[in-house]
Amino acid sequence: MQVHLPQRIVCLTEETTEWLYLLGQEQRIVGISGYTVRPRRAREEKPKVSAFLSAKIDKILALKPDCVFGFSDLQADIASLLIKAGVQVTVFNQRSVNEIFSMLYQVAAMVGQAEQGLERLQAMRAELETIQNKAAGFKRRPKVFFEEWDEPHISGIRWVSELLGMAGGDDVFPELAVQSLGKDRIIADPQTIIDRAPDIVIGSWCGKKFRPEKVAARPGWQHVPAVRNGQLFEIKSADILQPGPAALTDGVAQMHRIISQWVDQYA
Repeated sequence: MQVHLPQRIVCLTEETTEWLYLLGQEQRIVGISGYTVRPRRAREEKPKVSAFLSAKIDKILALKPDCVFGFSDLQADIASLLIKAGVQVTVFNQRSVNEIFSMLYQVAAMVGQAEQGLERLQAMRAELETIQNKAAGFKRRPKVFFEEWDEPHISGIRWVSELLGMAGGDDVFPELAVQSLGKDRIIADPQTIIDRAPDIVIGSWCGKKFRPEKVAARPGWQHVPAVRNGQLFEIKSADILQPGPAALTDGVAQMHRIISQWVDQYA
């Protein structure tokens, strides 16, 4: 039986673009998000048709896509306009590590690469297990504050918190990690962060450069262990805040390196 697979795909966020490249299916992509940096060559090869909250609908329609991939409720308005124009749209809403794996498998299956997708995902799972096993041997787990934005302070989303745990650290705001929307992860009183005394601060300011010197200069923060010991680090948002291959590979590996170094020095 001949199955028609999508031949002209528009990816409104980076993770589906990176995944299709990894699967060797980049020839199917006809448009990408302007925020895409992984893989680097996608920026040179593919037309940029969207930001995160907005898209050039006319430009997308002119590309005659037979499938559009989006992410989250934040892209509902874009999806609605495209659906009304007769385009097939699949919007994923993955927030946890397991949901990311599920999304990646579904995308692989949609382009006829279920078997290859599964092999790659199993390799990623195995790597995560290796990291977890190493972390299980740590004498002490550091308390980690992951800051997704600085003004106001926003703590890490669920997959970040879960990967942090696998990497060997304890998220100091686990109760906020379950909130899917950034506005629900705002820490209204900065004193709360000081009180939770993180050993490490990891900043990933959504497309803006992390400034450790600004963090260290915050009122009252001179007493925070992370500031006292110079444990302020950046992980680029493309590596950890993209709910796809990047977070499951490079993002978690960077967190594990940071935590391992802390354990060697302070545990």
